[in-house]
Amino acid sequence: MNDHDVHVTVDELALSAELSGDETATATPDVAEYALWLGDDALILSQQLGWWIARAPELEEDVALGNIALDLLGHARSLLRYAGTADGRTEDDLAYWRDEPEFRSAWIVEQPNGDFAQTIARQLVVSTYMFELYSALCGSSDPTLAAVAEKSLKEVDYHRDHAVQWTLRLAGGTDESRERMIRAVAAVWPYVDELFCDDPLIDRLEGIAARPSTLRAAFDAVIAAVLDEAELDVPTGFVSSGGGRRGIHFSTLGFLLAEMQVLARQHRGATW
Repeated sequence: MNDHDVHVTVDELALSAELSGDETATATPDVAEYALWLGDDALILSQQLGWWIARAPELEEDVALGNIALDLLGHARSLLRYAGTADGRTEDDLAYWRDEPEFRSAWIVEQPNGDFAQTIARQLVVSTYMFELYSALCGSSDPTLAAVAEKSLKEVDYHRDHAVQWTLRLAGGTDESRERMIRAVAAVWPYVDELFCDDPLIDRLEGIAARPSTLRAAFDAVIAAVLDEAELDVPTGFVSSGGGRRGIHFSTLGFLLAEMQVLARQHRGATW
């Protein structure tokens, strides 16, 4: 047998089967905009966490952060697919062919990975927020958003626990790991408030969207309990203005998108 006699075939995966929600549902423009808020948060954070594969401090963490990134990518796919039904775009169109001002991600997911402690601090905040968000969205009157939330909630529960355990481990470890955890919490905290800002869009989606401000009390209670156990203080002081929901982004997003989108843009229409 020579090389020309070898034939390798790969069954086409029904990737659409991985998506949550009704594939026949069509989002209104307002629901589509809201789905972009959530989908872009998940997509950008997934891209950020993927960077840690082969860079994490333990082999087990390469796997753990990679799996969290894949979970978030699944959330993003479902939400972006739904958002795209409003104007005929696909999830790939929305991921790879929008420019920076068209994204709706919050600034906290755009923050640099920094060291491992900073990534964990960001995960603690975002996963706790997402847990409260999806808990509320399970009761949405929009069946697709409710279905995405129900599936995602089970996964972000693990993401939150992972971040909590590492926060406690780093804060209670060596002097160096504790100091890094203190700096990390302080570094991400200015970007928390944007997650809980209400917007006129939310007023138009009463009963459909989760009102961000109503999630804050439960979020604060969880974070306070974790930081208290870790013997860390809740930071105070500077609060970022944010702007991601309006297409005004942190300086790092452009570089992240360039890396994420380069293959699709250099080989438009390619399949493999």
